[in-house]
Amino acid sequence: MADMLSLLEVLRGAETYLAARNIENPRLNAEHLLAHQLGLKRMELYLQFDRPLGESDRAPLRELVKRRTAREPLQHILGTVEFYGRTFLCDQRALVPRPETEQLVEIALEIAKAKAQETPLAILDVGTGSGVIALTLALELPNASIQATDISCDALELAKENAARHECEELLSFFTADLFPPEGGSFDLVVANLPYIPSREISELSQEVQHDPPSALDGGKEGLDIIRRLVEVVPNHLAPHGVLLLEIGLGQSEAIKEALEARKFRDISLRKDYQGVPRFAVGFHG
Repeated sequence: MADMLSLLEVLRGAETYLAARNIENPRLNAEHLLAHQLGLKRMELYLQFDRPLGESDRAPLRELVKRRTAREPLQHILGTVEFYGRTFLCDQRALVPRPETEQLVEIALEIAKAKAQETPLAILDVGTGSGVIALTLALELPNASIQATDISCDALELAKENAARHECEELLSFFTADLFPPEGGSFDLVVANLPYIPSREISELSQEVQHDPPSALDGGKEGLDIIRRLVEVVPNHLAPHGVLLLEIGLGQSEAIKEALEARKFRDISLRKDYQGVPRFAVGFHG
């Protein structure tokens, strides 16, 4: 038993190692990595602090910790991400979903419920990536007709794997497309979390974010190229009184508002995220 350490000792050791290398939230990272290695839920660790762990358990954990200190995203190491109370597959094929995007879903649900009508709502998620937005909306609004597009075939494969994981393939349709499905369509709600980082700032992002696909980050010179293109053409794809909901970057709210006004959107609102940053733009059309 001399080779044994308690689970708590191993956890504290991993936390100390991560903290010394400036990993944010070192305790939480250590808990996730250890739970992943042991095949446990994170909270189950608290019931097993006295459990003895030998070298066969500790050696693989050390490798996971080294990967994290090399700034590989925790979600990539775990292979999953928590989003809106559900667990989704997550890897280098698509952007790691950010916590603020859960607020985008909350606003989308708020809009959908306010538009309650006899016929099913038609919703489009543009640039779906791993599919977490479209899939969450499909699971929360099972009567809605939901489509999702992405220009990346790799991202769409991940989205389809997530749909299979949650057994909801029949609730929505995925299309490889630049913005809109090949057959077009008329939508009550178009939601989009498109690339909005200015090209010059990509190299300044955290090392973790650098693991995301560049195409999922780079929004052109001002970060608005793809969003502006969407705003320009989306009125042709909105049903009467249809709504456009966007997630946007820091300092982009006024430019987005002007773009929406130029395309005759009304009742435009800019919503702040939990950090007080204007992060979401909502506009009604027709």
